[in-house]
Amino acid sequence: MIEGLLLRTALVPIIACAGILLGLLYRGLDRVLVARMQSRVGPPVTQPFRDVKKLLLKENIVPRDAVGWIFNSVPVIALSVTVLILLYLPFIGMEPVLEGHGDLILVIYLLLIPSLALVLGGFSSGSTYATVGAQREMVTMMSYEFPLAVASVSIAWIISAANPGIAAFSLGAIAMNPAWAAVGPLGLLGLALLLLTMLAVMPGELGVAPFDVAEAETEIAGGVLVEYSGRNLAMFYLADAVKAVVLGTIVIALFLPWGIAGSLGITGMAAVAADAIFYLVKLFIVIFVGSIFIRAAIARFRITQVVKAYWGYATFVSLLGLLLISLDMLSRLL
Repeated sequence: MIEGLLLRTALVPIIACAGILLGLLYRGLDRVLVARMQSRVGPPVTQPFRDVKKLLLKENIVPRDAVGWIFNSVPVIALSVTVLILLYLPFIGMEPVLEGHGDLILVIYLLLIPSLALVLGGFSSGSTYATVGAQREMVTMMSYEFPLAVASVSIAWIISAANPGIAAFSLGAIAMNPAWAAVGPLGLLGLALLLLTMLAVMPGELGVAPFDVAEAETEIAGGVLVEYSGRNLAMFYLADAVKAVVLGTIVIALFLPWGIAGSLGITGMAAVAADAIFYLVKLFIVIFVGSIFIRAAIARFRITQVVKAYWGYATFVSLLGLLLISLDMLSRLL
């Protein structure tokens, strides 16, 4: 027991560093691919690493009218909680470090904290622009939470119905019992709609176009982050990068949990490496579809359009997926 605890403790800084490095790498790929899709040259893949290095060397300025302790603490909270979520997820194909100490509901609640930290940072800065951005962030957050919850709980419900007695809300258990194998044709269509919902929620969670209304540089001069600089801005930047990895890993755990080593007949350390590489490929595809492609293809929405997109279309699609899954289960019972 003590050895297991020590091993988990040792894995925490490794996973934190891996999550940050992977998040910055995918952010670099994001910027390059979006630039190419828009017929621009774009920055090098290493640009996010350079941005973070530069920000860490810059002066950390706190506005005169800001509530200093809140203004300085929320970037630390945002980054810490985002890294903490990784410990509950099957990151890089491994079992969650905190397996047995949390579940899907806890992860959904933890996902709220970085967004709330951003809101508190905007309100505490004393800037009018940041206050408007914080209000928009709060409205966006309330808009996408319901379809996110419907999609997540639906997966747990399928796993519970197919495997009585299992800890259905455990992300490790969900990853080991793919929902696709537990439903019929109608259920497959419902799961496809839920996957579409999760991919639609990703850009809202990440605050990227077309759902970047909380920043909107051309309207509110950077919004919630307008007064942030130096180390504080670097921590928010890192939190956003890790959050992309977190959301991609959640989608993989819920909808794409398969490994590749078993199919190829690989064993031992080679199997671990093969599954890790396969995870990275899946993560790139999820981030590309759920963030990069959407950001390159669609211009920024107005805040009213954001609410309509999530409370209207995304909620309808998620509930329709849930209805199809319910009908599929009912037909199997009859």
